[in-house]
Amino acid sequence: MVLRTARVGLRVSPGQRRRCFGLLVSAGDVWACVLDLNRWRRQRGLRPIVGYQALCRELSAAGPGTFGELDTTGARSVLRRYSDAWFATVKRRKDGEETARYPRRKRRLMPVRYYHGTFTLDGQRLRLPVGRGCAALWVRLDRPVPYEAGQVRSVTLVAEGGRLFVDVTAEVPITTYPPDQQPDPHRVAGIDPGVIHPFAVAGPDGEGLVVSGRAIRAEAHLHLKDAKHRRRAVARRAPKPGQAGSRRWRKIRARQREVEARHRRRVRQAQHEAAKTVVDWAVARRIGTLVVGDPRGVLALKAGRRHNQRVQAWRIGHLIRCLTDKAEQAGIALVLVDERGTSSTCPACHRRVPKPKDRNFTCIRCGFSGHRDLVGGANIARRGPGGTTTTGNPFPVVITHRRAGRHLPGAGRSRRDPRRSPITAPHPGSPGRPWPAPPNVGSRSPQRGSANPPLANEANVD
Repeated sequence: MVLRTARVGLRVSPGQRRRCFGLLVSAGDVWACVLDLNRWRRQRGLRPIVGYQALCRELSAAGPGTFGELDTTGARSVLRRYSDAWFATVKRRKDGEETARYPRRKRRLMPVRYYHGTFTLDGQRLRLPVGRGCAALWVRLDRPVPYEAGQVRSVTLVAEGGRLFVDVTAEVPITTYPPDQQPDPHRVAGIDPGVIHPFAVAGPDGEGLVVSGRAIRAEAHLHLKDAKHRRRAVARRAPKPGQAGSRRWRKIRARQREVEARHRRRVRQAQHEAAKTVVDWAVARRIGTLVVGDPRGVLALKAGRRHNQRVQAWRIGHLIRCLTDKAEQAGIALVLVDERGTSSTCPACHRRVPKPKDRNFTCIRCGFSGHRDLVGGANIARRGPGGTTTTGNPFPVVITHRRAGRHLPGAGRSRRDPRRSPITAPHPGSPGRPWPAPPNVGSRSPQRGSANPPLANEANVD
């Protein structure tokens, strides 16, 4: 059994919206009280209270009704989050990570989690527990929960970009397969994650998979460009320094948070699609072990503002987490290894060569040539968890190409991205051809007798 979480939106009335945000604000007050309590104790030379049971005793001493409609279950979930964050920081600092910091930042809104037995899920209706003496809070989900009611273990009320969501966590079984069709642990595939191609997979039997993420990269590029234009547009009416609490400032910040949240949802969905494509491809070929190169060790290196921006928009942590969750549910083992030098090593003669600048890898010693990302995947497949070298797979001869992020605006003709100019933005399926311009209602009618009138954006050619 594995735990999986699905995010479902809420359809609420204005009164329900105020009550839900009131719960999140009350949870933020609990978080702030714990921070202030430990700050006061630290100033007096006392040890901080970080254990979950000790924090619960402090909450009980505060008495009922201290945090509005937030009940004891919701308040204890915040205490659990604080305690887990504290001890996770302790472990990271013991492991040598000096940059790890203890939780000391206050937040206005904090997620509230309710465990099994404290909430009621009836189809698309959800009852959230509230404090004693308060009216019952029933909310409606905007879509059915993708799990059975008996599998749901907890629900978490969250807010993102001014919208309310519920993270539904369920316990689902690992996928079972018919005899002789289950994944074989001895069949290994190497995966090289990247920016242009989220996953380049070099599998056994000379097969490979390349998942294109150009739509994801275009979404990040257009989002950054749109943010710059928005800042220039509101520069005149933006509040002056010292007016951060004005109504104008709140409206501008609300719009920024809304756009940022929408961009994160789009990229997150596209990365889930890319991970699902890889796992489905591996299941169809009975691959039981995925060796993934972990590039997070070089993310802190400064390589110029343009490359730093690409790495920041890459979100490799979420990408690997998506692949790990889906591989675990499919019964496939996933191993993270160091990918240093894999894209500059020839898979045929195993010698280091200068890293190519384009997508084609060519060895200057043996003459081998192939896709650069698949070269990295083939070399990663040879590496073990402890740096050991295993028997590698042959370089892929049959390559399957897939795309991720087809739901993104601008990825298809039916959903044109409003951030693109209709004249200058080419359609992805036809390079160099602009989007068709809308018909000009006030223009002159075509000449009589012409079967195919010229388009508005095409010149007449004699």
